[in-house]
Amino acid sequence: MMGHRARKRFGQNFLVDELVVDRIVAAIAPDAAQLMLEIGPGQAALTSDLADSGAELHLIEIDRDLAASLRRRFDGIKNVAVHCGDALKMDLPALTSGRPFRLVGNLPYNISTPLLFHALQWHELVVDMHFMLQQELVDRMAASPGGKAWGKLSVMCQYYCAVAPLFGVPPEAFRPMPAVQSTFVRLVPHAEPPVGVGDLARFERIVARAFSMRRKTLRNSLRGMLDATAIAAAGIDPGLRPEQLGLAEFAALAEILGSSHDTDRGIS
Repeated sequence: MMGHRARKRFGQNFLVDELVVDRIVAAIAPDAAQLMLEIGPGQAALTSDLADSGAELHLIEIDRDLAASLRRRFDGIKNVAVHCGDALKMDLPALTSGRPFRLVGNLPYNISTPLLFHALQWHELVVDMHFMLQQELVDRMAASPGGKAWGKLSVMCQYYCAVAPLFGVPPEAFRPMPAVQSTFVRLVPHAEPPVGVGDLARFERIVARAFSMRRKTLRNSLRGMLDATAIAAAGIDPGLRPEQLGLAEFAALAEILGSSHDTDRGIS
């Protein structure tokens, strides 16, 4: 795999710094009793150590040449299976027969956000996730209300998971070197959501609408969904901007939206 040329269309930046690899593996702490999925193993920088732990390891690689190399490299190693395909299109629990699993990956920056949301749909089966991501993305995932980084990604990630940035990784740790700083992050799904949400689709819709016009006040950004009176009925100032709201406030808005829809349909 050393002769493999990184393919831009797959967003390939291969991890080559062994000290960083050691630090990542120590943070993951793989164990023989565990079931793990590695997304984008690439040139197997992490894979060998994960396999050596004895964990049942499923590798998901979109690049057919790399998948073939991985199959040759781990041929005969019973705890490693290679799957060639797009992780974004895969039913991850189908690979594990519905058993709980851990997720690991040095994710391509160009599809990292969709991959996160793809993985989160199975949060009840996911034990934890350890990902290498663009630093700016992790800053948004771990942000607090009140700042520019706080947005839809922050709200949804924190609704599903505890987000813990672990350490930064410089461009020099990769080949080819990316033009951005990276951060290794841990996400652990909550046993119980931090706020009560009756209808998750409605909650997501409110959050997405609010942040689609983040410079506008809620009175304007939620126009057509909730008017100022309804927003105030949720205990929220309609003059606030979305970055000033936390998870509990968005949950309250979703609840009010549900109540108003029920009223419109004549449900009491």
